[in-house]
This record gives sequence, C-alpha cells and structure tokens, in this order.
Amino acid sequence: MLALLVQPEPGTGSAGADARRAAEEIRARPDAEIAVFPELFLGGYRLEEPEALACDPAGEEIGAIAAACREAHTAALVGFIERGPLALYDSVACIDEDGELVVVYRKAQLFGAEADVFRAGSWLEVVELAGRRVAPLICFDVEFPELARAAAMAGADLLVTCAANMEPFGREHRLHVQARALENRVPHLYVNRSGAESGFRFVGESCAVDADGSVVAAAADGEQTLLVEVGTAGAADARVDYLSFEPTRMPVEVRSKSHSKGGSR
Repeated sequence: MLALLVQPEPGTGSAGADARRAAEEIRARPDAEIAVFPELFLGGYRLEEPEALACDPAGEEIGAIAAACREAHTAALVGFIERGPLALYDSVACIDEDGELVVVYRKAQLFGAEADVFRAGSWLEVVELAGRRVAPLICFDVEFPELARAAAMAGADLLVTCAANMEPFGREHRLHVQARALENRVPHLYVNRSGAESGFRFVGESCAVDADGSVVAAAADGEQTLLVEVGTAGAADARVDYLSFEPTRMPVEVRSKSHSKGGSR
C-alpha cells in the first residue's frame, strides 16, 4: 500500500477551504492508495470557536473530500470537528477508495481543554480501507497502549494516528508511535500538524513505522508531504509475535510496608 501523509501548517480557519485543499492533495497523487491528514485538519486546532468550524459528516466539506477519493480511487482519513446531534466531537472521517464515508471515529482520550469543548468517543473502530483493516486513533489516544492493543486484538493490521501534537510533547509521541507499532506488530502511520496556532507550537514529525517499530520515513518540522510504502503486520520471529501471547488479566498483590519483611500470609 502506498500512503500519502500530509503535514500542513495551520489551517485557514475555514473548514470549507481546508476541505478543498484535502481534495486537491488527493487528486494530485492518484498513485496513493490512502491519504492521511492531521487531527482537526478542517478549520484548524481552534478550541475557542468550535461551533463555527464544526461540520456535519453528511455535509459539503466531507462530501468534497469523498468526491476526490472516488475520482482518485484513494481512501482518506481526515480530522475535523464533528457536529453530532447532542454534542461536538474531535473526529476523523474514514472515507474509502470508492468515496464512501465508512465511519467517523471520535477521539476517546481528550487532552486538556479539549474536554471542555468535546464529548469523548465511547468505542474504537477497525475499518476496511484500501484493502487494509485500519484502526484510527487521534493524538492523545496513542499515549494509551490499551487502545491500540484492543484494536490490534480485534484484527487491525494498520494503525493510523491523526495528531495535533505540540511542544513540549514531541519526544513523547516519537516514543509512543514506535512503541504502539512494535508491541502490536502492526505498522503505524502518524500524521501531525506543524506551525503555530491558538497559542500552541505544533511539532510536525509525521512518520511511517514498520511492524518492528523502525521508522521507514519521517518528516521534520514545517509543511511537507510524504509518500511512503506501508509495511505488513506480523513478526518475523514468532517468539516475539506479542499478540499471540496476550496475557490473561492478572491479579495484583499490593504489599504494605508491614508485610515487606514477613513470610507468606
């Protein structure tokens, strides 16, 4: 699978304008089988005006991107503010290569002030896109091993994280992105935004990681795109195919100081 990773500078403040840019990027690289854009790509990371930037999943912004996917025969994952029936969500639209909006994934782990703006999602997704079983994650989600592990155990063979990771947390995501791939033996596409917006400095560093945790392509800071070949899932050595050794839930013994020198209870 050939993947297009789009690392932008801050958006225009217009969900419609950013949707048109996404469509242009997809049309410009019809050789890509899947295109990935960052968290809240449509409109930007602007928590102070969420209603003005919110999109209906069935609306014209997602529809414009879906049309480009259909023309280029390219699947896409695009971050946006979803206007739900009862709340706003930090979401990723998952569009297949036929231009069908297959699912909208809602961020489960909200970071900082996001919890004052959005409602957290209640479930994970594994969705078929371009012949792969893709598990979408959004930014802070990737810092929780349990989420990626649950998706991998459910059959995901590709992790895709759409991020808006900012200073001073660049080092954390560099480690988390590789770890989630290695510990699940699943390749991982990570796309982050760059530049400054809403008082934050985003760090870029989008990358593609193989199932052994090695980085096969990486961006630095600044606006750029990567076109990368996605690896396959699984371990070369069965002894470290971690999913096949998923442990049962273990009890935890908590020892107080009074028991530290004693024998058995």
